[in-house]
Amino acid sequence: MNQIKIGTIIGLWDDAAIISKLAALGFECFAIHCGESAEGFDVPEAFKRLKEAADKTGTEISAAGIYGNPLDPSAGAEKSLVGIRQVMDNAHILGANLFTGFAGRVCGRPVEESMPAYKEVWGELAKRAESLGLRIAFENCPMGGTWRTGGWNIAFNPDAWEMMFNEVNSDSIGLEWEPCHQMCQLIDPIPQLRKWVKKVLHIHGKDATIAWDVLREHGFDSGVPYVWHRTPGFGDSNWADIITILRMGGYQGNIDIEGYHDPVYTGELEWSGQVTGMEYLKRCRGGDIITL
Repeated sequence: MNQIKIGTIIGLWDDAAIISKLAALGFECFAIHCGESAEGFDVPEAFKRLKEAADKTGTEISAAGIYGNPLDPSAGAEKSLVGIRQVMDNAHILGANLFTGFAGRVCGRPVEESMPAYKEVWGELAKRAESLGLRIAFENCPMGGTWRTGGWNIAFNPDAWEMMFNEVNSDSIGLEWEPCHQMCQLIDPIPQLRKWVKKVLHIHGKDATIAWDVLREHGFDSGVPYVWHRTPGFGDSNWADIITILRMGGYQGNIDIEGYHDPVYTGELEWSGQVTGMEYLKRCRGGDIITL
């Protein structure tokens, strides 16, 4: 059985020395965030130094991704597409076979109006990924959007996933899933994960806390906060259940904590929160694989 490794997200721009520091704290893998377009970076050189640092510490690079909007020219689609191709073409340097990011969106329009652009752009990119031995995982983040308007990413809702996977029918395309973004939509993540686990290619370690008392008093459209993004171990989800579903579904990837969102474990407490979250996730997976 492949072990689910527990890691965190680092930036393409980070000093490679951060890998040795985080490995010493117990992080086992890293996902590389390459910004909205990787513009201004020598992607092959940056990947080389990060891979060398990972190799020295015995850690792994899970994935690398671009989190821009490749569907809407008004949101810098061409820059994002250049970055996506660069990251895909050089992912082999990292030893990673997974590209992650946003699917994009025609800004300000209903989800279904993005489907023609999605089919054109990601149909071509899916073929590129397949030729490179890569898979594509879309993060399930709405980027502040709803079904009707806004955002940079249509891949935030299961109804959209049905449409997307019908438009581009490729085994190379799946989800970068986390419970947080579903909970913020008041979707129960556990039955959703059971249904969609075969399409989950990467996990972001991020949870949420829902204040149901606030919702019952004010509703979801009052301006009173009712949900907060949390580091795993501090939110509402039981990650032992999540990891159980992943393993029963044959999940082969890692879990990389997405930090810098928790309203409590932030600032000088950021890494205290992330290390606690990492240790919690390791307990939820059942610790190391032991053979007698």
